[in-house]
Formats: sequence, C-alpha cells, structure tokens
Amino acid sequence: MDALLHLIQHYGLWVVFIAVLLDQGGLPVPAFPPIIVASAMAVESQQPLWPIVLVAALAALLADGLWYAGGRRFGAHLVRLMCRMSLSPDSCVATTRDTYARWGAPSLVVAKFIPGFAALATTLAGQTRTGLARFALYDGLGAALWALVAVGTGALFHDAVNDVLAQLESLGHIGLLVLLGAVVLFIAYKLWKRQRFIRLIRMARISVPELQQLFDDGAVPLVLDVRPSAQREASGWIPGAVLAAHVAELDVAPQHEVIVYCDCPNEASAAKLARELKQRGFKRVRPLAGGFEAWHAHGMPVERVRA
Repeated sequence: MDALLHLIQHYGLWVVFIAVLLDQGGLPVPAFPPIIVASAMAVESQQPLWPIVLVAALAALLADGLWYAGGRRFGAHLVRLMCRMSLSPDSCVATTRDTYARWGAPSLVVAKFIPGFAALATTLAGQTRTGLARFALYDGLGAALWALVAVGTGALFHDAVNDVLAQLESLGHIGLLVLLGAVVLFIAYKLWKRQRFIRLIRMARISVPELQQLFDDGAVPLVLDVRPSAQREASGWIPGAVLAAHVAELDVAPQHEVIVYCDCPNEASAAKLARELKQRGFKRVRPLAGGFEAWHAHGMPVERVRA
C-alpha cells in the first residue's frame, strides 16, 4: 500500500493519464478514484489542481478521438462489437443509440456522466460522420467538465479522502487487498448484470428465410422496426415494417403474429420489446435473428424514403 501511495504522490499525473486513457478506452479500470486521490493529495501539499484537470481531459479526449476514428473507419461493425463486449449491454443498446439519435453531438458534453454511454457515443459520432471540428468542440467540453467534476470532488473532500488513505496506509498490504477487492466486486457486479440481461432476452427467433416464407405463403405478420427513425431512414427498412414507436396507434389483436427486428447485438432491443409484448398478452412474438443486417445480407428487398 505504501508503494501505491508513493506512486500516486510522485507520479500522480502519469497515474491519472494512464487510468483515464484505459477507462475511456473501454477497459474496466475506474478513472475517478485516481483523480480524486491525486486531487486530495495536491490540496494537502498545496499544489495547483489545473495540471490534473488538463491531463485528465487530454487523456479522455485522446481515447475519444480513437473511438471516433474507429467509428468513421469501421462504422456499424465496431458499434456492434462494442455492444457485444460491453459489461452493460442493456444500456448499450437501449440507451446509447436512442440518446445519440435524439441529441446528436451535444450529447457528448454529458456522455461521460452516463454509464455505458461515453465510448459508444464517440464511436457513433464517427459512424454518423459528425464533423471533426464539431466533435472536438462538444467532446472537449465534455472531457473538461468531467475532469473538473472529478478534481473538484477530490479537492472538496480532501480531508475525508486523506483520512481514508491514512487508514489504508496503516493497514499495509491489507489496505491494498481491500482496494483490489473493491475493483473485483465492481467487475463481478457488471458481469452478473450482463449475464442477467442475456438470460432476459433469450427466446425463440425467426430466421430471414422463415420470415420470407411467411410472406410468400400470404401471411401478413406485423413487422416492428425497433431502430431509431434516423437510422431507419438512412438504411431503409423491411417492406411493410412499422416503427415500434407507433405500435400503440395500431389496432392489433393479441393472436396476431408479430415479428420484431433491430440492428444490434443479440437482437437485444428487439428481444426486450418482444418480451414486453408477450407480457401484454401477445402470444406469437419473435425477434428476427440477425436483425436488419441479416435481412439485407440475404439480398431481401428493402424499402427506402422516396425522394
């Protein structure tokens, strides 16, 4: 524990930079604690706080820039990969896409304060071809605000932070084990939430050929598109599909067959809506396996907005 405190005391800016870079890069490394500790120790030793703010903001901006570049280069493939690997896939698919579709680049100002939103939002900025200057402006403001809050927290509660550090230092190796245990518990909790979400969306799917066969046989299932309207207009939609947001306006009997699709890992958004419809009395509800991407990959017809 003494070695850890010595590291922060003498190389605090490097510790902050690396922790923020890893955290904003998507690894489960908490960035707030090192910033708070470094800020509290700076106040205690009467050192200026602005270098910590600057280093934390620059590290966050660097990581975000890499995600932005990846989004421009790899687009939806990187977004789906990130959601698939996320420790919080529910917030990844249900919150982030909708939030960015609604607010666009200005949402980057508060992205770092929303769990599971920051890295994916910057990737979506690249995927949607948000201009570099516009991205840098809003993301820079967000990084600076986030760093100021973290440093301000450490400075404001420096007495309490230093008391905790003193207690941990007196515990020696046990104090270090306590810190490591807290990190392990945090990661374990996220993994538990991920598995719980995967169990929640587990249900029977319908394949693209099976759906096309329904159409060929003259069946008229209700096809619901869960994607944001902007994404639907950009890529097109399955012929006859209705935006899920308008489902309440439709007069649909509970025995009617319903197919739900999205463009997200494991059909997560579609499966969530399918489960909700089942709870409301609909008996024949299935997500489309592979979503819109699978439909398009099979060469099936796609409707688009007419010019």
